[in-house]
Amino acid sequence: MKRKSFYTVSIIVLTIGFFLIEEYMFSEQPSLRSEEPENTTEKTNTFYLPTSTTNQVVHHNYYSLSYNEVYEQAEWVAYELKKSDISSINRKRPYFEVDPLVKTKSAHWRNYKNSGYDRGHFCPAGDRKFSIEAYNQTFYTSNISPQKHSFNSGVWNRLEQMVRRWAKRYDGVFVVTGGVLNSNLKTIGGEEVAVPDYFYKVILDNRKGDYKLIAFLVPHKETKEDLRNFVVPVDELEKLTGIDFFPELPDAIENKEEASKGIRNWKF
Repeated sequence: MKRKSFYTVSIIVLTIGFFLIEEYMFSEQPSLRSEEPENTTEKTNTFYLPTSTTNQVVHHNYYSLSYNEVYEQAEWVAYELKKSDISSINRKRPYFEVDPLVKTKSAHWRNYKNSGYDRGHFCPAGDRKFSIEAYNQTFYTSNISPQKHSFNSGVWNRLEQMVRRWAKRYDGVFVVTGGVLNSNLKTIGGEEVAVPDYFYKVILDNRKGDYKLIAFLVPHKETKEDLRNFVVPVDELEKLTGIDFFPELPDAIENKEEASKGIRNWKF
């Protein structure tokens, strides 16, 4: 009886010990919050921001987002990617942290632990290597969504690389990206983080005021298909998401560009 009690106590002590070690290791990582001065936009041009269906728009220094508490992720993340932003510097990946500017609190990173899904970035860390502050800010949990590894490292990665090539070619583009959020989606973790069935990107080129748009709607699965197969009219994406992506554009330009697929205007 004593031996059984000893084993029980030992298991409890070990469990508590592992938990404390994990908490210690996490707390010892460089804090992202200390580098977040205040709710400002040094990099994001708010003129191009989409509408928010949640009225919870957050402005970080290097991207903006609209957080949807129901699905525990952003409905969109928007940022400008300039040619000068693209860097090959290798930076140490920090731990993900809860976003201090999301009033309803963004989902904790532990929801993703042992879920079988990657923490897929909306604003890619690879687009923000030009400074440690910009890079670290992409590791807020408001900037991620559950993605299958084969999707995240496959077609989604190919699309992110294509956007970087366009940023170099066109000397800067404006990017809006997110998952399609609707009812009956699978969820992960105790906070029930939704797993989108589709992810999207909308890219705007505004060189010398000559606007052009292109939008992608990609099924959340592994695929080797050509990226051009996922191009859709922005209008179609707006109907699917309920988001008006570029409400401040002149109506004539917005209507013309959003109704078109736009493939002919972009170099693949």
